[in-house]
Amino acid sequence: MKRGFWDKLPSPIIGISPMDGVTDAPFRLITAKHGSPHVTITEFTSVEGICHGSVKALIAFKFDNIERPIVAQVYGIDVESFYKSAFVVAELGFDGIDINMGCPATSVSSRGAGAGLIRTPDLAKQIIRTTKQALKDWSEGKKIEDVDLPKEIVAWVKEHQPQNIERHLLPVSVKTRIGYSEITVEEWVKHLLEEEPANICIHGRTLKQMYTGSANWEAIGSAAKIIKQTKTTVMGNGDIHSMPEALEKIKTYGVDGALIGRAAFGNPWLLKNLTPTIEEKFAVAVEHAELYEKILGADYFVPMRKHLAWYIRGFSNASELRQKLMQAKSSQEVKDILSVETLQNVTPVI
Repeated sequence: MKRGFWDKLPSPIIGISPMDGVTDAPFRLITAKHGSPHVTITEFTSVEGICHGSVKALIAFKFDNIERPIVAQVYGIDVESFYKSAFVVAELGFDGIDINMGCPATSVSSRGAGAGLIRTPDLAKQIIRTTKQALKDWSEGKKIEDVDLPKEIVAWVKEHQPQNIERHLLPVSVKTRIGYSEITVEEWVKHLLEEEPANICIHGRTLKQMYTGSANWEAIGSAAKIIKQTKTTVMGNGDIHSMPEALEKIKTYGVDGALIGRAAFGNPWLLKNLTPTIEEKFAVAVEHAELYEKILGADYFVPMRKHLAWYIRGFSNASELRQKLMQAKSSQEVKDILSVETLQNVTPVI
């Protein structure tokens, strides 16, 4: 088993859960600067999209070295596309690749991808095995030009890849759930372990639950006992609201670490167990908006607005400010709204 950077991480391992539409490049960079997660994982990207020439999908793979170790998360069902996409990940300089087997979205799971793979363990194992083979082939010198990717994808990778990439075998990990419609996680992880992934992260809900109800950490703990008998590390995910709670769950349920999800929205300081001042919230909200424009462009600012709303809470006039920010079209407008004068007129809500 090639574990790569996973063997060098602090214990316990703390990171941010990859979330579609949230953990884009600006969000990850802000979190890395102000929260310092032990591992960073991108939004998931479709391997079929990559292999069909979707250059737009590769925007999720933009990253800064401050985010290292950084893992590219991919999803899909086409085995050959996983093979080809692994070359994209390797050429872009990522530290590992994570296969999403946990997304419950109907658009993903209904075609058998994401958490849909829980119902097809043989296919899931083939995907892991094929991805590992691709990374082995790449480490031994096979070129991205040799795997029949669309020329526009190869061109984008060449334009964005770091200089002097050292070819070495990258680790493969998996993020999944405790089951499809019912809890089957003990049987499910035994299948995954046959292919020796470096790490398995388990979200404590079934696909059927989506994000409703409570995360079942007892089920995560049961799976952890099985995984801990191997060289694979295991992380838990679901309903973690603070660092003390993360550490308590890690200890109680015997996992090697945890990924924190929604609690980190607008709160990169959570990973350092710090409570920011209103001034710090304003400053980082502006910084985030500026990074959004720098990394993703200034033409379409709408996706940034939800992040702004997450920063603006916990003080007087927060609702009024959020309404203004939901109309902002640029980082300069954000800066104007969250001005020194505005700061002087708000007080913490106790």
